[in-house]
Amino acid sequence: MVDRGAYRERIAEVLAGSHGAKVGYPIGLRELEVIRTSPVGSGLIRITFGGPELAGFHSYVPDEHVRLVFPDTDGTLRLPVRDGLSLDWPAPRPISREYTVRRLDADAGELDIDFALHPGGLASDWALAVRPGDRIHLAGPPGGVVVPTSYDNYLFAGDITALPAIARWLEWLPREKTGWVFVEVVDESQEIELAAPAGVEVQWLHRGEARAGTGDLLEKAIRTVTVPDGQNVYAWVAGEAGQLRPIRKWIRGELGVPTKDCLIAGYWKHGVADFDREE
Repeated sequence: MVDRGAYRERIAEVLAGSHGAKVGYPIGLRELEVIRTSPVGSGLIRITFGGPELAGFHSYVPDEHVRLVFPDTDGTLRLPVRDGLSLDWPAPRPISREYTVRRLDADAGELDIDFALHPGGLASDWALAVRPGDRIHLAGPPGGVVVPTSYDNYLFAGDITALPAIARWLEWLPREKTGWVFVEVVDESQEIELAAPAGVEVQWLHRGEARAGTGDLLEKAIRTVTVPDGQNVYAWVAGEAGQLRPIRKWIRGELGVPTKDCLIAGYWKHGVADFDREE
């Protein structure tokens, strides 16, 4: 029997505290069905999943991730198996890709995941080809990063891969909060509507024909942030791992944000498939 009270109590404890923290959930494995697909700007495609096994799916905070499990190159599907509150993955590890939980509507029995489109990407190509009725196994989420609403300001930044999480963060924020959002995209066609509080400034950064995950466009924008004297900030930034290193150094050093008050995560890395995110 899963003790569902323990992690929910921990979530409530962190939300009522002064600093963010990771909280683990029991990790599930589900076979879900594609209900529909729809474009979100020109850079994302949303897949809505459903089916009986969605019942009991855990989703509480914006920073939650799941893994979609794909067949091996020979078509063999190898799945992890439940081991208490966790999963035991076979070796070699099955092919899988990690994605943000964009939206859960438990009453409607729907789970949304937004996929960043890039040519040759395993999950991206799958998302473009999938049709209603197709099925896939999904593992997780293993937990979430829980952040109190007591910070004075919030800083969110990243590239198109971070946009689904940023969008969910902005929906979650209390409407009176202030802060900054910086999103690097190719051009205006990749911009989407964001439900940001009125006091949160949103800047879209267009890199044009520059290669994704290169250059210092995002870093320069983040460096314009000035936190008012006597106020604190929670910072959340995600994108290409190498591009984030100077940003991480600046946020923790010059901006003076303690590690317990920020999450700066490499979601992907040039030349590495299924990069195990760097924080």
